[in-house]
Amino acid sequence: MPLKSYIELLKLRIGGMIALTAVVAYLAMAEQVGVWHTIGLIVVMLLGASSSAVFNHYYDRDIDRRMTRTSQRPLARDLLVMPQRVLWLAAALLLSGLSLALWFFNPVVAVHLFLGAFFYGVVYTVWLKRRSWLNIVLGGLAGSFAVLAGAASVRPELCALPLLLALVLFFWTPSHFWSLAIYLKEEYAKVGVPMLPVLVGEQRAARYIFANTLLLVASSLLPWFFGELGALYAVGAVGAGGLFLFGNWRMIQEPTREMGWKNFTGSMRYLGILFLAIVLDSRLF
Repeated sequence: MPLKSYIELLKLRIGGMIALTAVVAYLAMAEQVGVWHTIGLIVVMLLGASSSAVFNHYYDRDIDRRMTRTSQRPLARDLLVMPQRVLWLAAALLLSGLSLALWFFNPVVAVHLFLGAFFYGVVYTVWLKRRSWLNIVLGGLAGSFAVLAGAASVRPELCALPLLLALVLFFWTPSHFWSLAIYLKEEYAKVGVPMLPVLVGEQRAARYIFANTLLLVASSLLPWFFGELGALYAVGAVGAGGLFLFGNWRMIQEPTREMGWKNFTGSMRYLGILFLAIVLDSRLF
């Protein structure tokens, strides 16, 4: 299997998002920002996220072959004669990430790194993805653990701000992924994956997404309400939340594949604005 295929197994776009989430939490908690600290955190988070991504490729290779979006993935195309070999790669990536976390940071970062990989690789991929619509709700905790890992890299004790931001990520994930599931509803239905839109239809799923986004926006205001972040963050959270809710409302009016995709990309825009507000507020004030 060529090197390009091995890189594809790592799902670096998802890993990059996980690493960015951890870095934002670090920037929000650090009194002084260190370049090597930031680089080390990125490397550790990429290793942990990539390990669960490789495992996901291995475990889902049967349904990946039947979905248009994933049919060209390396293991779905049988580019590796013995696909079980990639499990060694997944294990090596995770052990490397845990070892670096222990050496460069502290055991708390390593625990959160392990839990993030575990929830994506085992809770989501193995236990829930093919069994329950709660798959992405609980599996999405991987993003919350990234917040906690980033914060723990500088302050390993329990702190209010990272816990509140982890709650925000918990509510963000369903709105984000259920929107994509509306776009890919027929694909998931074809392989029997019980994503919410497959079970209840696009119209009801859009309503559930709107309700979840209300919880998301409310949770995003808690860091300001409890005095952990200031007015600049609050303005960003309200503005981003208002735009995202408007997109959700439009999807209720027109619950089509195209609107599902627009709301999916809108969720990324929402998170980007929120991350920027967190960094600017914590670093400037």
